[in-house]
Amino acid sequence: MRRWTGMLSFAGTALYLFGTPGVVAAASAPQVTGVKGGEIAFGMSGPFSGPVRELGRQMKIGVETAFAAQNQAGGVHGRKLTLVSADDGYDPERTKVAVRDLVEKRNVFGLVGSVGTATAAVAVPYALEKGILFFGALSGDDLLRNDPPDRFVFNYRASSWEESAAMVKYLVEVRRIRPSQIAVFAQQDAYGDAGFEGVAYMMRKYRYDPSRVVRVGYKRNTTDVVEAVRIVKQSASKIRAVVMVPTYKAAARFIQKVKNENLDLVFSSVSSVGPTELAEELMQLGPRYAEGVMVTQVVPLPTSKATAILRYHQDLSRYAATQKPNSVSLEGYLMASLLIEGLRRAGTDLNTDTLVTALESIRQYDIGIGTLLSFGPSEHQASHKVWLTTLDGQGAYRAIRFE
Repeated sequence: MRRWTGMLSFAGTALYLFGTPGVVAAASAPQVTGVKGGEIAFGMSGPFSGPVRELGRQMKIGVETAFAAQNQAGGVHGRKLTLVSADDGYDPERTKVAVRDLVEKRNVFGLVGSVGTATAAVAVPYALEKGILFFGALSGDDLLRNDPPDRFVFNYRASSWEESAAMVKYLVEVRRIRPSQIAVFAQQDAYGDAGFEGVAYMMRKYRYDPSRVVRVGYKRNTTDVVEAVRIVKQSASKIRAVVMVPTYKAAARFIQKVKNENLDLVFSSVSSVGPTELAEELMQLGPRYAEGVMVTQVVPLPTSKATAILRYHQDLSRYAATQKPNSVSLEGYLMASLLIEGLRRAGTDLNTDTLVTALESIRQYDIGIGTLLSFGPSEHQASHKVWLTTLDGQGAYRAIRFE
């Protein structure tokens, strides 16, 4: 007489196993999408064309460098890591097509290194619907940081809110600029809104009404800052500093035009601008446009002598020898290194659930950047650290000591 011993479910179909006493029925494990033939394939939808293409290119370089170094060491549990990329041009409509292609046609295991908030806004719901990993986006928006966190969404970087709040605190408490003298220049979308929230929080802390802040901006994928400059010029008598939540070309154009009006303002930006790219844009205009511009960073400076940064330089020279060190590629490298640690902990029985559990086990992890990284069931943002930096007349960043 046969007896029922269990039930397995594959693709919505229940399979019942029967056996005789003392006999164990065996079934082979189902194929995991993106894990095949000794390889784990991850997908990246990013801007490889358009006005912020350098951010996508640098993020890809960083991830691929970390993957190449791990592959040279034998991969993860014998599996090599690959990155499949798709160009979304920093356009949410193209992102919809790109992520579907990566998941449904190119069969990637998960999505990593997405660039942008508006693009993440369409990619994240799709990833959650499909139950796949969405890891390490270059975005500080709250949509990636729900409370409690979405099971499949993990962040490496500090939030835009934390960055802009840190900058306001520095301007007020160190530079002695009054809250009423701080304006905001931001991209007119969710990315800009996220950065403004940090400013608004600090304004309330300093007992200043955020609705009174002079806020100007520009449309995504453009550098049309004429109206923003006009309003700033009009308000020049009461503004001493501008906190920016932009992309690098728009930020450079804004700084150039404001300085050409002979307005003596302190400019600061969040890291999503692309620190290296902003410096290069400003130096092309001339040293006077670059000098004194501040940028918050979510990774140490690429010139740091921290252990992980030295390792990044070594791996970059080996696997991307023509590329210069860059803050965005460094972020991609560190983010991918954290993902690799999760893959190690997940073991050989890899699927999305085992990886999520493994990532949530990472606590107080010392990756070698001077701050510890942690995940957990209620914490899917590894780092809350913000570094402050400023540009000199040679286009190089130096650290600002401020806690």
